[in-house]
Amino acid sequence: MKKTGYIAGIARGHNAGVCLLKDGEIVFSIEEERLTRRKYDGGPYASIVKILEYTDKIDYLVISHTQPDESRVDFTGEKTYPSLARKLGLIEDDRQVIELWDNHHRNHAACAFYRSGFDTANVIIVDGAGTFIPRQDHETMWEVESIYEASYPCTFKEIYKHYGGRGPWITEHYEDEKGCEVLINDRPGIVKAYEAVTQYCGWAPIEAGKTMGLFPYGEPNKAPKIFNEFGVSRDVIIPTYPNGSIVDEANYPQLKDRKYDIQAKARSYGPNPSDSDRQELNEYYQESLKEDVTYLASRRNMAYNIQTESQAEVLKLIKKAIAKNGNKNIVISGGYGLNCVANYWYLDKLPEGTKLFVEPISNDAGTAIGAALLVYHNITGDDKVRQKNETLYLGPVQEITREKVIETAMKYGGTVYENVNYTRVIDTIRDKNIVALFQERCENGPRALGNRSLMYDATDPNGKDFVNLVKKREYFRPFAASVLQDDVHEWFDLRGMEDSPSMMYAVNCQPGVEEKIPAVIHVDGTCRIQTVTQEQNFHWYNLIKEFKNQTGVPALFNTSFNLGGEPLVETIDDAMRTLYNSGINYIYFPAVEIMVEIKHNDRA
Repeated sequence: MKKTGYIAGIARGHNAGVCLLKDGEIVFSIEEERLTRRKYDGGPYASIVKILEYTDKIDYLVISHTQPDESRVDFTGEKTYPSLARKLGLIEDDRQVIELWDNHHRNHAACAFYRSGFDTANVIIVDGAGTFIPRQDHETMWEVESIYEASYPCTFKEIYKHYGGRGPWITEHYEDEKGCEVLINDRPGIVKAYEAVTQYCGWAPIEAGKTMGLFPYGEPNKAPKIFNEFGVSRDVIIPTYPNGSIVDEANYPQLKDRKYDIQAKARSYGPNPSDSDRQELNEYYQESLKEDVTYLASRRNMAYNIQTESQAEVLKLIKKAIAKNGNKNIVISGGYGLNCVANYWYLDKLPEGTKLFVEPISNDAGTAIGAALLVYHNITGDDKVRQKNETLYLGPVQEITREKVIETAMKYGGTVYENVNYTRVIDTIRDKNIVALFQERCENGPRALGNRSLMYDATDPNGKDFVNLVKKREYFRPFAASVLQDDVHEWFDLRGMEDSPSMMYAVNCQPGVEEKIPAVIHVDGTCRIQTVTQEQNFHWYNLIKEFKNQTGVPALFNTSFNLGGEPLVETIDDAMRTLYNSGINYIYFPAVEIMVEIKHNDRA
């Protein structure tokens, strides 16, 4: 089999980042925001520089994005990212550059399929806006939902494609020359409808996780239906250019029961708001939160509708895929793949015999992995089936030494405790302290899985409110639990799954569990869980095991190590600085058995 050496895949746009392969294996993968500390940072410059810590030469630079119009550096016409790679000495010329801008959804599909463990599968991509495709009428359409029939080494046959856009134009529904069912209409897709409701609720469209947390507070039949027989209802959701959507409140008086109209305020500044405009909008939003408008009925009920209706639409796509070729191996990716409520709901609705894999790196960062793997398999013809979701601890290797931890702790005025064992850490947590956990390589994707986590006592009835306050999050948002694999089925209903190692499902509690761990149980009786074995994460398992030894509860409260609106911490300095600027006082480094106490900045 042909060797490829190093291949670097990069994702541009929100969730930008880099994946470095060596002979088909992931060396590291990281999102730009982890390095720059700017949430959703869109240009993977620092990530590309990170490659130099592993190699001074790469064989191919593979670029994944939705549009071909990458910025030019100067009068030479050289493109931005190849130029940076060349100036760093990683590549010599553009012959080593492969641009995969023309099929964003395929890059999502490649990441998910190659990590699924299936030898063949139907891969369903439900995304906000994939590749942009101009029309002759000067409008733009974009990929919104796709289905691929995937097999090794690099076959991704399109069997269904939905293109949506602002329009207006007449709906087209046909089978193309390759046998793919094509739907083109002037409607947004499932994700853009979800984002529109998220914006209606007062948040940025990309913060759809907040809407998912709000939905159980809503009621059925109290807000306009968002989908009809033609897809997203244009009476409710208006597609905007180039790839957004907004809720149309004009025809629905019940949607206007609020003093603060975040959308109208944002639109008043035009497409390019100044820094002062942004500051003013933020202050306006903060004032709205003080009046608790998050809990107004209109917002609760719209959140309920978009969650229940959108997951039903995705189920239709799953059944469509199976009907087309009979393959019951189902892989889901794209932004909607992170909807853990929907992922669990499918399990009770899928046709008998269906096997489901949901890609944990479903956001656009995953397209860097997908693009790199696609090129690797295309060049080598490698038909090896990868181990299913082998690991998500894919961040760059961290040097965690006693000297470095102590030096950084002194920088932030910390008190260092050495020779700290699991028992002392759990004792600290049970004294109602949040303790940060920092070890080894960072998790890839948006979930904290025990390497960059905040730990707390899951049995504390006031735990959710307390941690939300410290993290500066909306107080209705739920938290996750990390559970010993050996005990998970006694505590949670996994609907036939053996485990949930990537925290991709919000599962029902077994009877009586809600009262035992109220801090991590949402208002609807569900909990987003991570199952943990000693082989997967030695220290994390042992910490949970010690909590069980002391309390009888095999589950720790687990949330991401960051503050609201900030990226997950990456370095030891990021970690200590976060403690200094928050109400979190303790951090544990199990590799060196050190716990640090930092008194927070009074201005935080």
